[in-house]
Amino acid sequence: DMLGVHQPDFGFLTDAMQVDDGGTIVIGERMIQPRAEADVLAATASVAACFEIVDSRIDRWDIRIVDTIADNASCGLFVLGAERRSPQGLDLAALEVRVSKNGASLSRGLGSAVQGSPLAAVAWLANTLGAYGVTLDAGDIILSGSLVPLEPARPGDVFELDLDRLGRASVRFA
Repeated sequence: DMLGVHQPDFGFLTDAMQVDDGGTIVIGERMIQPRAEADVLAATASVAACFEIVDSRIDRWDIRIVDTIADNASCGLFVLGAERRSPQGLDLAALEVRVSKNGASLSRGLGSAVQGSPLAAVAWLANTLGAYGVTLDAGDIILSGSLVPLEPARPGDVFELDLDRLGRASVRFA
């Protein structure tokens, strides 16, 4: 609902889209209209803190579901935190993320913000892809969806997130 799209969608992540934790993203070189999105990263064996840097080729973010599908779910880049945890025993819906921008508290969110739980979001993805004969494989990186509102990023901005018991991630824009 944050972008005016009222249903889940998906895109594909490539190695070229991954930025090292604490890395710098040069706006204008790799991004068009970047906004930071804190996500739970769900993988086969582990979960971790993650920033998805959404970006859209659609002018003024005036998008509908067909636009986001054509725009690879508006995924530009992503930053994975270094820590990995087994999801066993974690209530992913109750996990809280705290995001700061330039050292000031920006937003908080819960895992329940994505379809009630990140697990439900990943199940939706697996079922949707399965209908097209596509499977999720061990080691695939899956972003479950945004837990907090999107925030425009500008040169000089530093975003940090802390995700309960799952660690931290940070990114700087230049």
